[in-house]
Amino acid sequence: MTIRLSIAAALLAGAAPAIAATHSIVPGEGAQEALQEALILAEPGDEIVLAAGRYTLTDGLSLDVDDVTVRGAGMDGTVLDFTTQQGAGEGLLVTSDGVTLRDFALENPKGDGVKSKGADNIVYHRIRVTWTRGPHPENGAYGVYPVESDGVLVDGVKVTGASDAGIYVGQSHNITVRNSIAEANVAGIEIENSRNALVEHNVATRNTGGILVFDLPNLPVMGGGNVIVANNLVVANDTPNFAPPGNIVAGVRRGTGIMVMANDKVLIEDNILSRNPTAPIMVIAYTQEFEDERYNPLPRDVVVGENRYDGGGYDPQLEGADMLLAAFGGELPPVLWDGLGSLSAVEGTAGWNLNLTEAGKGLGAAQPGPLTVGTPGQPFDRSGIGAPAALEQRLGGCNPSDGLPVRSQRSRAR
Repeated sequence: MTIRLSIAAALLAGAAPAIAATHSIVPGEGAQEALQEALILAEPGDEIVLAAGRYTLTDGLSLDVDDVTVRGAGMDGTVLDFTTQQGAGEGLLVTSDGVTLRDFALENPKGDGVKSKGADNIVYHRIRVTWTRGPHPENGAYGVYPVESDGVLVDGVKVTGASDAGIYVGQSHNITVRNSIAEANVAGIEIENSRNALVEHNVATRNTGGILVFDLPNLPVMGGGNVIVANNLVVANDTPNFAPPGNIVAGVRRGTGIMVMANDKVLIEDNILSRNPTAPIMVIAYTQEFEDERYNPLPRDVVVGENRYDGGGYDPQLEGADMLLAAFGGELPPVLWDGLGSLSAVEGTAGWNLNLTEAGKGLGAAQPGPLTVGTPGQPFDRSGIGAPAALEQRLGGCNPSDGLPVRSQRSRAR
Protein backbone atom coordinates (compact mmCIF):
# COMPACT_ATOMS: atom_id res chain seq x y z
CA MET A 1 0.00 0.00 0.00
CA THR A 2 2.81 2.41 0.92
CA ILE A 3 4.51 1.80 -2.41
CA ARG A 4 1.24 2.39 -4.29
CA LEU A 5 0.61 5.64 -2.42
CA SER A 6 4.13 6.84 -3.13
CA ILE A 7 3.75 6.10 -6.85
CA ALA A 8 0.38 7.89 -6.95
CA ALA A 9 1.83 10.91 -5.19
CA ALA A 10 4.70 11.05 -7.66
CA LEU A 11 2.32 10.86 -10.61
CA LEU A 12 0.14 13.64 -9.18
CA ALA A 13 3.18 15.79 -8.56
CA GLY A 14 4.33 15.29 -12.11
CA ALA A 15 0.93 16.25 -13.47
CA ALA A 16 0.60 19.45 -11.41
CA PRO A 17 1.41 22.70 -13.17
CA ALA A 18 4.71 24.37 -12.31
CA ILE A 19 4.42 27.16 -9.74
CA ALA A 20 5.18 30.56 -11.26
CA ALA A 21 8.37 32.06 -9.89
CA THR A 22 9.60 35.58 -9.25
CA HIS A 23 13.18 36.38 -10.25
CA SER A 24 14.23 39.42 -8.20
CA ILE A 25 16.98 41.64 -9.64
CA VAL A 26 18.66 44.59 -7.91
CA PRO A 27 20.99 47.24 -9.37
CA GLY A 28 24.69 47.21 -8.76
CA GLU A 29 27.64 45.02 -9.61
CA GLY A 30 26.65 41.93 -11.56
CA ALA A 31 23.18 43.23 -12.45
CA GLN A 32 23.75 42.79 -16.19
CA GLU A 33 24.60 39.11 -15.81
CA ALA A 34 21.85 38.48 -13.27
CA LEU A 35 19.20 40.08 -15.46
CA GLN A 36 20.18 38.27 -18.63
CA GLU A 37 20.40 34.99 -16.71
CA ALA A 38 16.87 35.52 -15.41
CA LEU A 39 15.64 36.25 -18.93
CA ILE A 40 17.18 32.99 -20.13
CA LEU A 41 16.13 30.76 -17.23
CA ALA A 42 12.60 32.10 -16.82
CA GLU A 43 9.78 29.67 -17.48
CA PRO A 44 6.28 30.44 -18.78
CA GLY A 45 4.29 32.29 -16.12
CA ASP A 46 7.35 33.66 -14.32
CA GLU A 47 7.95 37.29 -13.43
CA ILE A 48 11.24 39.14 -13.49
CA VAL A 49 11.00 41.98 -10.97
CA LEU A 50 13.50 44.83 -11.23
CA ALA A 51 14.00 46.77 -8.01
CA ALA A 52 14.15 50.56 -8.12
CA GLY A 53 17.46 52.10 -9.12
CA ARG A 54 19.75 52.64 -12.09
CA TYR A 55 21.19 49.62 -13.88
CA THR A 56 24.36 50.32 -15.86
CA LEU A 57 24.32 47.93 -18.83
CA THR A 58 27.02 47.43 -21.43
CA ASP A 59 25.19 45.00 -23.71
CA GLY A 60 21.69 44.45 -25.03
CA LEU A 61 19.24 42.01 -23.42
CA SER A 62 17.02 39.35 -24.98
CA LEU A 63 13.97 37.27 -24.03
CA ASP A 64 12.62 34.27 -25.96
CA VAL A 65 10.42 32.56 -23.34
CA ASP A 66 6.62 32.75 -23.68
CA ASP A 67 4.29 34.25 -21.05
CA VAL A 68 6.91 36.10 -19.02
CA THR A 69 6.39 39.44 -17.27
CA VAL A 70 9.25 41.90 -16.84
CA ARG A 71 8.26 44.44 -14.20
CA GLY A 72 10.04 47.41 -12.68
CA ALA A 73 9.24 49.97 -9.99
CA GLY A 74 7.94 52.63 -12.40
CA MET A 75 9.22 54.36 -15.49
CA ASP A 76 11.17 56.80 -13.32
CA GLY A 77 11.99 54.28 -10.60
CA THR A 78 13.75 51.51 -12.54
CA VAL A 79 16.13 52.76 -15.23
CA LEU A 80 18.14 50.54 -17.56
CA ASP A 81 21.02 52.79 -18.61
CA PHE A 82 22.63 51.82 -21.93
CA THR A 83 24.88 54.87 -22.25
CA THR A 84 27.98 52.64 -22.23
CA GLN A 85 26.41 49.90 -24.39
CA GLN A 86 28.81 48.15 -26.76
CA GLY A 87 27.65 47.60 -30.34
CA ALA A 88 24.53 49.03 -31.94
CA GLY A 89 21.81 46.56 -30.98
CA GLU A 90 18.52 47.20 -29.25
CA GLY A 91 18.28 47.56 -25.51
CA LEU A 92 15.84 44.66 -25.16
CA LEU A 93 14.80 42.18 -27.86
CA VAL A 94 11.70 40.01 -27.32
CA THR A 95 10.92 37.11 -29.67
CA SER A 96 8.36 35.18 -27.62
CA ASP A 97 4.58 35.33 -27.22
CA GLY A 98 2.43 36.49 -24.32
CA VAL A 99 5.08 38.80 -22.84
CA THR A 100 4.24 41.76 -20.60
CA LEU A 101 6.75 44.60 -20.20
CA ARG A 102 5.86 47.22 -17.62
CA ASP A 103 7.00 49.98 -15.30
CA PHE A 104 10.63 50.55 -16.26
CA ALA A 105 12.74 52.83 -18.45
CA LEU A 106 15.53 52.47 -20.96
CA GLU A 107 17.93 55.34 -21.56
CA ASN A 108 20.35 55.88 -24.44
CA PRO A 109 20.28 52.48 -26.17
CA LYS A 110 22.62 52.48 -29.14
CA GLY A 111 19.92 50.93 -31.35
CA ASP A 112 16.19 50.61 -30.78
CA GLY A 113 14.82 50.78 -27.25
CA VAL A 114 12.58 47.71 -26.97
CA LYS A 115 12.03 45.63 -30.09
CA SER A 116 9.65 42.69 -30.23
CA LYS A 117 9.62 40.62 -33.40
CA GLY A 118 7.06 37.94 -34.15
CA ALA A 119 5.89 38.29 -30.54
CA ASP A 120 2.11 37.79 -30.46
CA ASN A 121 -0.10 39.18 -27.69
CA ILE A 122 2.52 41.50 -26.26
CA VAL A 123 1.85 44.29 -23.77
CA TYR A 124 3.98 47.42 -23.29
CA HIS A 125 2.72 49.24 -20.19
CA ARG A 126 4.29 52.33 -18.66
CA ILE A 127 7.60 51.89 -20.47
CA ARG A 128 9.82 54.95 -21.00
CA VAL A 129 12.54 55.17 -23.65
CA THR A 130 14.66 58.32 -23.67
CA TRP A 131 17.72 59.55 -25.52
CA THR A 132 18.89 62.13 -23.03
CA ARG A 133 20.84 64.32 -25.49
CA GLY A 134 17.60 65.18 -27.27
CA PRO A 135 16.95 64.96 -31.02
CA HIS A 136 20.04 63.63 -32.81
CA PRO A 137 20.52 61.57 -36.00
CA GLU A 138 22.74 59.07 -34.15
CA ASN A 139 20.03 58.19 -31.63
CA GLY A 140 18.38 54.80 -32.03
CA ALA A 141 15.70 54.56 -34.69
CA TYR A 142 12.73 53.35 -32.62
CA GLY A 143 11.77 53.59 -28.97
CA VAL A 144 9.02 50.97 -28.70
CA TYR A 145 9.09 48.71 -31.77
CA PRO A 146 6.71 45.72 -32.08
CA VAL A 147 6.83 44.21 -35.55
CA GLU A 148 5.23 41.16 -37.22
CA SER A 149 2.87 40.57 -34.30
CA ASP A 150 -0.77 39.62 -33.86
CA GLY A 151 -2.09 41.33 -30.73
CA VAL A 152 -0.26 44.45 -29.50
CA LEU A 153 -1.23 46.71 -26.59
CA VAL A 154 0.88 49.83 -25.98
CA ASP A 155 -0.44 51.74 -22.96
CA GLY A 156 1.05 54.59 -20.93
CA VAL A 157 4.36 54.62 -22.81
CA LYS A 158 6.64 57.65 -23.21
CA VAL A 159 9.37 57.97 -25.86
CA THR A 160 11.67 60.94 -26.49
CA GLY A 161 14.42 61.40 -29.08
CA ALA A 162 13.98 58.51 -31.55
CA SER A 163 15.57 59.23 -34.93
CA ASP A 164 12.76 57.40 -36.75
CA ALA A 165 9.60 56.74 -34.73
CA GLY A 166 9.05 56.94 -31.00
CA ILE A 167 6.22 54.39 -30.93
CA TYR A 168 6.19 52.20 -34.03
CA VAL A 169 4.00 49.23 -34.84
CA GLY A 170 4.78 47.55 -38.15
CA GLN A 171 3.49 44.60 -40.18
CA SER A 172 1.12 43.65 -37.38
CA HIS A 173 -2.58 43.07 -36.69
CA ASN A 174 -4.98 43.89 -33.85
CA ILE A 175 -3.24 46.83 -32.22
CA THR A 176 -4.03 49.46 -29.63
CA VAL A 177 -1.73 52.41 -28.87
CA ARG A 178 -3.19 54.63 -26.16
CA ASN A 179 -2.50 56.93 -23.20
CA SER A 180 1.06 57.46 -24.39
CA ILE A 181 3.36 60.43 -24.96
CA ALA A 182 5.60 60.75 -28.01
CA GLU A 183 7.80 63.83 -27.79
CA ALA A 184 10.72 65.18 -29.83
CA ASN A 185 11.02 62.20 -32.18
CA VAL A 186 11.04 62.36 -35.98
CA ALA A 187 7.72 60.52 -36.07
CA GLY A 188 5.84 60.46 -32.80
CA ILE A 189 3.61 57.43 -33.41
CA GLU A 190 3.75 55.37 -36.60
CA ILE A 191 1.46 52.57 -37.76
CA GLU A 192 3.02 50.92 -40.82
CA ASN A 193 1.76 48.07 -43.01
CA SER A 194 -0.59 47.08 -40.21
CA ARG A 195 -4.31 46.39 -39.90
CA ASN A 196 -6.97 46.81 -37.27
CA ALA A 197 -5.14 49.50 -35.30
CA LEU A 198 -6.64 51.89 -32.75
CA VAL A 199 -4.58 54.97 -31.84
CA GLU A 200 -6.36 56.93 -29.12
CA HIS A 201 -5.87 59.24 -26.13
CA ASN A 202 -2.20 59.93 -26.89
CA VAL A 203 -0.13 63.11 -26.85
CA ALA A 204 2.16 63.72 -29.83
CA THR A 205 4.17 66.92 -29.43
CA ARG A 206 7.44 68.49 -30.58
CA ASN A 207 7.99 65.73 -33.14
CA THR A 208 8.67 66.41 -36.81
CA GLY A 209 5.39 64.61 -37.54
CA GLY A 210 2.91 63.68 -34.84
CA ILE A 211 1.05 60.52 -35.95
CA LEU A 212 1.82 58.70 -39.21
CA VAL A 213 -0.21 55.93 -40.84
CA PHE A 214 1.86 54.51 -43.70
CA ASP A 215 1.77 51.62 -46.13
CA LEU A 216 5.05 50.85 -47.92
CA PRO A 217 6.06 48.44 -50.71
CA ASN A 218 8.51 45.54 -50.61
CA LEU A 219 7.78 44.39 -47.08
CA PRO A 220 6.85 40.84 -46.00
CA VAL A 221 3.43 42.00 -44.73
CA MET A 222 1.45 44.26 -47.06
CA GLY A 223 -1.92 45.95 -47.15
CA GLY A 224 -2.18 48.29 -44.17
CA GLY A 225 -5.60 49.63 -43.23
CA ASN A 226 -8.58 49.58 -40.88
CA VAL A 227 -7.05 52.24 -38.63
CA ILE A 228 -8.75 54.66 -36.24
CA VAL A 229 -6.88 57.75 -35.02
CA ALA A 230 -9.13 59.36 -32.42
CA ASN A 231 -9.11 61.54 -29.30
CA ASN A 232 -5.43 62.42 -29.51
CA LEU A 233 -3.71 65.69 -28.66
CA VAL A 234 -1.42 66.50 -31.59
CA VAL A 235 0.25 69.79 -30.76
CA ALA A 236 3.31 71.83 -31.77
CA ASN A 237 5.00 69.19 -33.89
CA ASP A 238 7.68 71.55 -35.11
CA THR A 239 11.05 69.85 -34.53
CA PRO A 240 13.31 69.94 -37.62
CA ASN A 241 13.66 66.53 -39.22
CA PHE A 242 16.76 64.78 -37.84
CA ALA A 243 16.34 61.35 -39.45
CA PRO A 244 19.44 59.93 -41.13
CA PRO A 245 19.42 60.45 -44.93
CA GLY A 246 17.65 57.71 -46.89
CA ASN A 247 15.18 56.89 -44.14
CA ILE A 248 11.56 57.00 -45.33
CA VAL A 249 10.62 59.43 -42.54
CA ALA A 250 13.43 61.76 -43.61
CA GLY A 251 10.87 63.09 -46.09
CA VAL A 252 8.32 64.05 -43.43
CA ARG A 253 7.89 67.84 -43.36
CA ARG A 254 8.42 69.65 -40.10
CA GLY A 255 5.06 70.66 -38.76
CA THR A 256 2.98 67.67 -39.87
CA GLY A 257 0.21 66.71 -37.44
CA ILE A 258 -1.47 63.50 -38.67
CA MET A 259 -0.29 62.02 -41.97
CA VAL A 260 -1.91 59.16 -43.89
CA MET A 261 -0.01 57.71 -46.83
CA ALA A 262 -1.28 54.92 -49.10
CA ASN A 263 -3.53 53.28 -46.51
CA ASP A 264 -6.99 51.80 -46.83
CA LYS A 265 -9.91 52.72 -44.54
CA VAL A 266 -8.56 55.21 -42.02
CA LEU A 267 -10.74 57.31 -39.71
CA ILE A 268 -9.42 60.55 -38.17
CA GLU A 269 -11.81 62.06 -35.65
CA ASP A 270 -12.17 63.84 -32.30
CA ASN A 271 -8.52 64.87 -32.23
CA ILE A 272 -7.21 68.24 -31.07
CA LEU A 273 -4.67 69.55 -33.58
CA SER A 274 -2.89 72.74 -32.57
CA ARG A 275 0.14 74.61 -33.90
CA ASN A 276 1.28 72.11 -36.51
CA PRO A 277 2.77 74.62 -38.95
CA THR A 278 2.77 72.64 -42.22
CA ALA A 279 -0.50 70.71 -42.08
CA PRO A 280 -2.65 69.50 -39.19
CA ILE A 281 -3.87 66.62 -41.41
CA MET A 282 -2.18 65.40 -44.59
CA VAL A 283 -3.51 62.62 -46.86
CA ILE A 284 -1.21 61.66 -49.73
CA ALA A 285 -0.08 58.93 -52.08
CA TYR A 286 3.31 57.21 -51.92
CA THR A 287 5.63 59.25 -54.12
CA GLN A 288 8.64 57.03 -54.82
CA GLU A 289 9.12 54.47 -57.58
CA PHE A 290 8.38 50.83 -56.75
CA GLU A 291 8.17 47.44 -58.46
CA ASP A 292 6.05 45.56 -55.94
CA GLU A 293 2.96 44.39 -57.84
CA ARG A 294 1.09 43.86 -54.57
CA TYR A 295 1.31 47.52 -53.63
CA ASN A 296 -1.31 50.21 -54.03
CA PRO A 297 0.30 53.64 -53.55
CA LEU A 298 -2.97 55.55 -53.14
CA PRO A 299 -4.89 56.39 -49.96
CA ARG A 300 -8.35 54.78 -50.11
CA ASP A 301 -11.49 55.46 -48.13
CA VAL A 302 -9.85 57.89 -45.73
CA VAL A 303 -12.44 59.67 -43.56
CA VAL A 304 -11.82 62.97 -41.80
CA GLY A 305 -14.43 63.32 -39.07
CA GLU A 306 -14.98 66.08 -36.54
CA ASN A 307 -11.67 67.39 -35.20
CA ARG A 308 -10.67 70.59 -33.42
CA TYR A 309 -8.13 72.71 -35.28
CA ASP A 310 -6.23 75.55 -33.65
CA GLY A 311 -3.39 77.27 -35.47
CA GLY A 312 -2.01 75.12 -38.27
CA GLY A 313 -0.62 75.67 -41.75
CA TYR A 314 0.94 79.03 -40.88
CA ASP A 315 4.57 78.11 -41.73
CA PRO A 316 4.36 75.29 -44.29
CA GLN A 317 7.56 73.50 -45.23
CA LEU A 318 6.43 73.29 -48.84
CA GLU A 319 7.75 74.57 -52.13
CA GLY A 320 6.07 77.81 -53.04
CA ALA A 321 4.97 78.41 -49.47
CA ASP A 322 4.82 82.21 -49.84
CA MET A 323 2.49 82.01 -52.83
CA LEU A 324 0.33 79.39 -51.13
CA LEU A 325 -0.01 81.49 -48.00
CA ALA A 326 -0.90 84.53 -50.04
CA ALA A 327 -3.51 82.57 -51.98
CA PHE A 328 -5.16 81.26 -48.83
CA GLY A 329 -5.04 84.46 -46.80
CA GLY A 330 -1.94 83.84 -44.70
CA GLU A 331 -2.67 80.38 -43.31
CA LEU A 332 -3.34 77.13 -45.13
CA PRO A 333 -6.56 75.25 -44.34
CA PRO A 334 -6.08 72.37 -41.89
CA VAL A 335 -6.62 69.40 -44.24
CA LEU A 336 -4.20 68.84 -47.12
CA TRP A 337 -5.01 66.22 -49.77
CA ASP A 338 -2.91 65.57 -52.85
CA GLY A 339 -6.03 64.71 -54.86
CA LEU A 340 -5.16 61.05 -55.38
CA GLY A 341 -7.12 58.09 -54.07
CA SER A 342 -10.34 58.68 -52.15
CA LEU A 343 -11.11 60.99 -49.24
CA SER A 344 -14.31 62.05 -47.52
CA ALA A 345 -14.85 64.59 -44.76
CA VAL A 346 -17.66 65.75 -42.55
CA GLU A 347 -19.51 68.83 -43.71
CA GLY A 348 -17.70 72.07 -42.98
CA THR A 349 -14.17 70.63 -43.05
CA ALA A 350 -11.77 73.26 -44.36
CA GLY A 351 -8.98 71.98 -46.58
CA TRP A 352 -7.06 72.35 -49.79
CA ASN A 353 -6.30 70.02 -52.66
CA LEU A 354 -3.13 69.77 -54.71
CA ASN A 355 -5.21 68.27 -57.55
CA LEU A 356 -2.41 65.97 -58.69
CA THR A 357 -3.27 63.55 -61.46
CA GLU A 358 -0.42 61.10 -60.91
CA ALA A 359 1.57 59.96 -57.90
CA GLY A 360 5.18 61.06 -57.63
CA LYS A 361 4.86 64.22 -59.71
CA GLY A 362 5.58 66.49 -56.77
CA LEU A 363 4.33 69.96 -55.96
CA GLY A 364 5.56 71.25 -59.33
CA ALA A 365 2.62 69.49 -60.98
CA ALA A 366 0.09 70.71 -58.42
CA GLN A 367 -2.87 72.93 -59.16
CA PRO A 368 -3.86 73.98 -55.64
CA GLY A 369 -7.47 74.73 -54.88
CA PRO A 370 -10.07 74.43 -52.13
CA LEU A 371 -10.93 70.95 -50.86
CA THR A 372 -14.17 69.67 -52.30
CA VAL A 373 -14.97 66.10 -51.27
CA GLY A 374 -18.06 64.14 -50.36
CA THR A 375 -19.26 63.46 -46.84
CA PRO A 376 -18.90 59.94 -45.39
CA GLY A 377 -21.55 57.70 -46.91
CA GLN A 378 -21.99 55.36 -43.95
CA PRO A 379 -20.64 54.88 -40.41
CA PHE A 380 -17.05 53.71 -40.21
CA ASP A 381 -16.84 49.98 -39.55
CA ARG A 382 -15.09 49.68 -36.20
CA SER A 383 -15.50 45.93 -35.79
CA GLY A 384 -12.34 44.00 -35.03
CA ILE A 385 -10.19 47.11 -34.58
CA GLY A 386 -7.85 47.20 -31.58
CA ALA A 387 -5.92 44.80 -29.38
CA PRO A 388 -7.59 41.60 -28.08
CA ALA A 389 -9.60 42.22 -24.91
CA ALA A 390 -7.62 39.53 -23.08
CA LEU A 391 -4.55 41.78 -23.05
CA GLU A 392 -6.37 44.23 -20.77
CA GLN A 393 -6.38 41.70 -17.96
CA ARG A 394 -2.63 41.98 -17.57
CA LEU A 395 -2.74 45.64 -16.57
CA GLY A 396 -4.11 45.10 -13.06
CA GLY A 397 -2.57 43.72 -9.89
CA CYS A 398 0.53 45.87 -9.60
CA ASN A 399 1.77 48.58 -7.29
CA PRO A 400 4.04 50.62 -9.58
CA SER A 401 5.71 52.30 -6.61
CA ASP A 402 7.60 49.17 -5.73
CA GLY A 403 7.14 46.97 -8.78
CA LEU A 404 6.09 43.99 -6.69
CA PRO A 405 3.30 41.72 -7.87
CA VAL A 406 0.21 41.56 -5.70
CA ARG A 407 -0.35 37.84 -6.05
CA SER A 408 1.72 35.52 -3.89
CA GLN A 409 4.50 33.66 -5.65
CA ARG A 410 7.49 31.58 -4.78
CA SER A 411 10.52 33.83 -4.97
CA ARG A 412 13.54 32.74 -6.95
CA ALA A 413 16.24 35.40 -6.75
CA ARG A 414 18.99 35.65 -9.32
